[in-house]
Amino acid sequence: MTPEPRPHVTDKFDDDGFPAHTRGRAAEMIGTTPAFLPAVGEARLIVPLRSEGGHRRYSRHQSRIAARARELVDQGTPVDAACRIVTPEDQLEEARRLNEGLRKGPAGPRPSNDPSSSAGS
Repeated sequence: MTPEPRPHVTDKFDDDGFPAHTRGRAAEMIGTTPAFLPAVGEARLIVPLRSEGGHRRYSRHQSRIAARARELVDQGTPVDAACRIVTPEDQLEEARRLNEGLRKGPAGPRPSNDPSSSAGS
């Protein structure tokens, strides 16, 4: 029995959920101070993963969410309120992405005259 090939380490960097960035790097990427990220963490918008050494690590997805919160804060929205706005926005985007994937299915998009794509089935 041959062992399964292990994914190459750099393949993880293509994973939107891989916690690749330090707090400082994530803050730099979204144009804020490193203190902003724990603030949105306290509001439960994002929860960073921890490295083996206990350091916070942020994914690209978490950085995008934090960037959206920062946009709202820059417009005068309090951090807690910004997080309450961004959470359902992110959930809606995820639902849309999943829905689109289900529509395409393994064979691609279904033609509109396909009876299996109608709401009544």
